[in-house]
Amino acid sequence: MDLSPLQIARYDYQPKLPLILKDDISEIKAVEGEATESVSDQDKIKALFPNTYGMREVTFSKGANHAKDKKLTVGVILSGGQAPGGHNVITGLYDALKKARKDNVLLGFKNGPSGLLNDDYIEFSDEYINEFRNTGGFDIIGSGRTKLETEEQFEVAQAVAEKHDLDAVVIIGGDDSNTNAAVLAEYFKAHGSKVQVIGCPKTIDGDLKNDVIEISFGFDTATKTYSELIGNIERDANSAKKYWHFVRVMGRSASHIALECALETQPNICFISEEVEEKKMSLSDIADQIVSSVVRRSENGENFGVAIIPEGLIEFVPEVKKLISELNDVMALNEEEFNALSEWEDKYSFMERKLTKESFNVFSILPLDIEKQLLMDRDPHGNVQVSRIETEKLLISIVETKLKALKAEGKYKGKFSALNHFFGYEGRCAFPSNFDADYCYSLGYNAFMLISYGYTGYLSTITNLSKPATEWKAGGMPITKMMNLEQRHGKQKPVIRKALVELDGKPFKYFEERRDEWALKTSYTYPGAIQYYGPASVCDITTRTLALEQGK
Repeated sequence: MDLSPLQIARYDYQPKLPLILKDDISEIKAVEGEATESVSDQDKIKALFPNTYGMREVTFSKGANHAKDKKLTVGVILSGGQAPGGHNVITGLYDALKKARKDNVLLGFKNGPSGLLNDDYIEFSDEYINEFRNTGGFDIIGSGRTKLETEEQFEVAQAVAEKHDLDAVVIIGGDDSNTNAAVLAEYFKAHGSKVQVIGCPKTIDGDLKNDVIEISFGFDTATKTYSELIGNIERDANSAKKYWHFVRVMGRSASHIALECALETQPNICFISEEVEEKKMSLSDIADQIVSSVVRRSENGENFGVAIIPEGLIEFVPEVKKLISELNDVMALNEEEFNALSEWEDKYSFMERKLTKESFNVFSILPLDIEKQLLMDRDPHGNVQVSRIETEKLLISIVETKLKALKAEGKYKGKFSALNHFFGYEGRCAFPSNFDADYCYSLGYNAFMLISYGYTGYLSTITNLSKPATEWKAGGMPITKMMNLEQRHGKQKPVIRKALVELDGKPFKYFEERRDEWALKTSYTYPGAIQYYGPASVCDITTRTLALEQGK
């Protein structure tokens, strides 16, 4: 296999660990804290998880290890979309297993949860796993989006686990994947299985977080990658001085990526979906905000600019959100009937019959391309595939129309030429930053500690992340603590609640205080590429979001 110079160099990088995890495993003890409860719907969640609800948070500290010293066989699964650092979670888990006992075994189930159901796996060796240390991607075993939710699936999973005499399964994934982990842990415990289930918090969207999960892995690398690209575009815009760039970034359910990129690059415009929803802004209101910046900057002779748009923005516009909610339910309840329609006219008439008058009125005024994008196949959770909706193009169209009207009235004399971009896959498999390489390795190593102490239905947690890695703290949190009930496929289902941008939080407030100035002036900052070698002040810095949250 041909290797790039950077890949060769990264093989030699030794990820940093929290000081407690550097100790000999025999000298690490588990300390249990307060009992937990779910974020909402407590009685219903407790009823659904009677065997794993209310467990205590765990931290690891120096002391005698009372865990049983026995040979362990552990399975690991990569689940959901890729995020930088996933390989290091596996290598950290592998190294911890082998440090404890050379005869411990790690099996990698291929292509997501389906690998467990299909008994499709590899047994990791030093030679194989060393090829993936500190690299991006999920190609070490592949990933998938299979949901574990039926009795038949659970029975198969238990049979495969028993066949291999598994002691534990580690699921590396986002909110839905770790919901799978919680459900599987509950099933195993209810059916007397010894198999433990541990989750690791992954998503570049940054919406899997709370007071214990300070950041999901991959967010740091992805936002640094997008910020580099946005900074490059800003520099080009300021050089050519003739284009407005509309940049859509990932983040369907929350705007953490957009906010972080804005903090890193200081664009003229950045929308935060959560604010749009709170202020009940219409598409016209959003466009007016852009138009204001375009007009004011043109008066200073600056007919260029940069706008950042979160992927899920359109879902947070109240009238569009209501429309999408109705569309999801209509599609879920009438799937066969709708799929039998081949002509667009028939599909359009079908929606006219099924939607409320208010929602259909919104649907009918959208450009044809957007209408069709809203009716595309759903994602595995029955939702609109928002990443396919070109919101940036929709906003460009509305802005152009408004500017033409202003020009006709003599209120705008500038030039408006727009270019659109979507940054998504560019960040999902990047070489992990030093932070993500260290954080992910620690998460995997720590997952072993939770397994060794017999915990199940827990997320591996590493905290105090704005400090140097040696000061990080290791522990575990019951997954049920993060759960609530949500509407999925027309039914109420237990899921991990997504963490949205907090409008009263320090990161948003910092942005809010400065955005008016950025809208008028050219205040761009240029983060540049991720740095792996050099001073810690450049190579090991965390996200602006985390630094602001923790008062740095």
